[in-house]
Amino acid sequence: MIKLRIPPSLKHRRFFYLWLGLLISIAGTQMQIWAIFWHIRTLTDEPIALGGVGLARILPVIVFSLIGGAVADSFNRRRILFLTQSSAALIALSLGLFTQFGHITVWHIYALTALQAVAVAFDGPARQALVPNLVPAKDLPNAFSMTSLAFQTGSIVGPALSGFAIAYGGQEAVYYINAGSFLAVILALILIGEIPQKTAAREKAVSWETIREGIVFILNKPIILSTMLLDFIATFFASANTLMPIIAVDILKVGVVEYGWLSAAQSVGAVLAALVVSQVRELKRQGPIFLGSVVVFGAATVVFGLSSSFVVAWSALAVTGAADSVSTIIRNTIRQLQTPDHIRGRMTSINQIFFQGGPQLGEVEAGIVAQLFGAPFAIVSGGVACILGMALIVRKWPALLTYNGDEPALAGATAD
Repeated sequence: MIKLRIPPSLKHRRFFYLWLGLLISIAGTQMQIWAIFWHIRTLTDEPIALGGVGLARILPVIVFSLIGGAVADSFNRRRILFLTQSSAALIALSLGLFTQFGHITVWHIYALTALQAVAVAFDGPARQALVPNLVPAKDLPNAFSMTSLAFQTGSIVGPALSGFAIAYGGQEAVYYINAGSFLAVILALILIGEIPQKTAAREKAVSWETIREGIVFILNKPIILSTMLLDFIATFFASANTLMPIIAVDILKVGVVEYGWLSAAQSVGAVLAALVVSQVRELKRQGPIFLGSVVVFGAATVVFGLSSSFVVAWSALAVTGAADSVSTIIRNTIRQLQTPDHIRGRMTSINQIFFQGGPQLGEVEAGIVAQLFGAPFAIVSGGVACILGMALIVRKWPALLTYNGDEPALAGATAD
């Protein structure tokens, strides 16, 4: 009989508050993400319009992420999160009001999505760089496992509830619920209190010099650079989320409630994988496991693209979620442990361009390919390209093949 234990990272009070707040907030955010795809599908039947959401999300990230990283290293990360979370809540509220009063268009959705992406560009570096300040280095892999678990649990609850919310409360109900969910993180930040952190010199704050320092650091760390590139390649080619409404309606012949469950499938697999990893005291052979998860991710994407059965499609998506969860936990651990505290925000901001850029630009790519050749072809070809891209990157930077996870760590942290 397997005996479950309390994950060590949750024994640190401040991290527990943040984790619980994120669990609630992510559920609301995921409700909105999938609701937006469905919303656009009701406004237009052009696949390329769905790809436009990805463009609206990634352009602000590309423009503002590097600045956001420098801000996270130069100013109080907790206070930054207060501002970003509050801004995101107001934007979600605006989406709800536009929708409720019948003034919403595809272009309104694009514009408000882009504004929310600006908040994300500053929120991501500050939030991820904050975690190592809340737990000791030995518990950092577990903390990222639990963060992934919170994300994926929210990604199950959110999409599953979005279908019901739209069906029984209207499209605007999802946006209002998301606006309220941000209050959970704001309350957590109040309970956490002040957090000590090492900051970059103020006279260099948010300058090209500080941004360049982060870029040079990553270029000189092949183990970090290769994980970022792998993340981008995999999600760029194998991101099928934007095509989900088309697959649900045109291929699987299901409605909005089933669409919600299909949208949650990846996160079901991801939660199960994160639970397993959270019970592992010390994760070894991290490089080979990471690479294996990318292969599984690509192969399961191919199966999803070929399926015409709801059960098969749901199962394939669950496998992609499990593989992506393992990949996320390992690559986040590698990056944070191999990065000093004073530069973590900038490292995370650059990673955010890869992490957000892959799936968001992938949505544009998927929309264009689907417009030309159909949604199934776009998904299948993307899964194949994911595996081929991984092989090319490993050939260029083979360090991941032997990375174990017990290599010397540069980053340390203190916790209560």
